[in-house]
Amino acid sequence: MSRRLASVIFLAAALAWPAAAQERSVRVVSGAAAGGSSDFVSRLVAEAVGPLLGARAVVENRTGVNGAIAAAEVARSAPDGTTVFTCPMSTMAITPQLVGANLPVDPGAELAPIATVALSSYGFVVAANGPYRGVPDVLEAARRRPGQVTFASAGVGSAQHLSGELLKQRTGVQMAHVPYRGASPAVVDILGGRTDFMMTNMADITRQVQDGALRLLAIGDDGGSPLFPEVPPLSRLIPGFNVVGWFGLCGPKGMAPEVLRRWEDAVRQAMADPVLVRRMAEGGLTPRFEDAKTLAGRLEADRRQWREVIRSVNLRAE
Repeated sequence: MSRRLASVIFLAAALAWPAAAQERSVRVVSGAAAGGSSDFVSRLVAEAVGPLLGARAVVENRTGVNGAIAAAEVARSAPDGTTVFTCPMSTMAITPQLVGANLPVDPGAELAPIATVALSSYGFVVAANGPYRGVPDVLEAARRRPGQVTFASAGVGSAQHLSGELLKQRTGVQMAHVPYRGASPAVVDILGGRTDFMMTNMADITRQVQDGALRLLAIGDDGGSPLFPEVPPLSRLIPGFNVVGWFGLCGPKGMAPEVLRRWEDAVRQAMADPVLVRRMAEGGLTPRFEDAKTLAGRLEADRRQWREVIRSVNLRAE
């Protein structure tokens, strides 16, 4: 039986799912451990999309290699719509392009985009009790003391790291990168004054900004952040600077158009639910439905931007 025929047979069966919803399930595979942003998005979307597909949606966590292990499992699954991947920007656009990356698949090339579900604006933060009141203060300090102003990240090759490298390129200032094993310990050292600043997704820092422990100086997304509309986008100071994370759903290559369309329509309906929108916003994310074509364009643009940064610094996978 061909992969396409299997997909069509699945679709025909799926149309009758409401009568047997408890007997059927779909898998939403997350490459992050429980409690992370990817897991958070996976569970919200699974809860909302399952009933719309007439099925029980089950979240499975497959950690390792920044999501590439989970991506590989989905890429090798039958393209019948029963298995999808919660695909984050870093897994799709950054990790596969690192020099020396030894991945089971290239997620950005070997998965089929289904839909975008959320954007994750990046925030430029410093300690609230520190000396910096604006991004120009940080850049001026870096010009006075080349290589001594530090920026934290969640690790070498992370989106936070590359955001800092992009900032260095666009401004011509020299700053030192300090990698950590994840965003949480990096934020701790920002709060403690051991590193100067960090650019990371808003889900990592929203609570500390709201509590007044961190000062949010700018938003990496040139559209700003609906959570903090008074905070300017970094592009006002650095024209063309635009960094925004995203989460989407992707499936195996070869999904029949009918199966892809059914998923796309279910996600569109789910993203219109005000409860889902509110819960995502409370988690520091911007709910955003985009169809498969738009997500594919977003992925290609990000792969192009980060490819240039990676090559300019000869960044290698750890």
